[in-house]
Amino acid sequence: MSYIDKGPSALGLVQVALLFLAHTSDVEAQRLVSFPTSDGGVVYADEYGAGDQGLVLAHGGQFTKESWSGQALALTNAGFRTLAIDFRGRGQSRGGSASAPGDAEAHLDVLAAIQYLRSSGAKRISLVGASFGGWAVGRAATQAPAGDIDDIVLLAHSPIENPQALPGRKLFILTRDDFSGGGVLRLPSIREQYERAPAPKKLVILEGSAHAQHIFRTDQGARLLEEILNFLSGPREPPER
Repeated sequence: MSYIDKGPSALGLVQVALLFLAHTSDVEAQRLVSFPTSDGGVVYADEYGAGDQGLVLAHGGQFTKESWSGQALALTNAGFRTLAIDFRGRGQSRGGSASAPGDAEAHLDVLAAIQYLRSSGAKRISLVGASFGGWAVGRAATQAPAGDIDDIVLLAHSPIENPQALPGRKLFILTRDDFSGGGVLRLPSIREQYERAPAPKKLVILEGSAHAQHIFRTDQGARLLEEILNFLSGPREPPER
């Protein structure tokens, strides 16, 4: 199922979340936490809230964990224990001494975040990844143990190798006129990834040309947050037995 945003609508959950944002004392203060990766590295993250609904926020290549602060508060007020991570090479996070250089193993940071949430009481795990972070989220989701991932939001994600292996409920979302730095329209590639992914899934195309987290700073920002909140808070299918 896919649809194109036709303009402003009643924001529902977003209106509620934004009201809560005006009273941030209602939200448990964020905490700086760290946890190990399987290759001997360490990930630092800002953790917001509490409870058993775990949510990982994975930033794009131009950003750090702090870029999610506004969205993290809204998501936390909607009932999620939210973990905004810094990928290796950003902030204090780092890979192991034998790790490949660059971002080739960034999915290990997402897997470490999932393990941290599971080991600290999370019963459901949702992932939100933007641009490069969407690639890392997607790759991690295809390698995670069966049943570990419940929901995935891919925000203008960089393509992953095996979208047909993505588990759980999936939301693909981007703007219609989002072009890469090389001048290539991202929509055809993301639509192809969406078509290959198994159900349940949803594709949302917003108006505009902003890329990934940059959308939050445009007139589509509230709609983007609404879509994410509505998706993550929506009905779940019963687990397979």
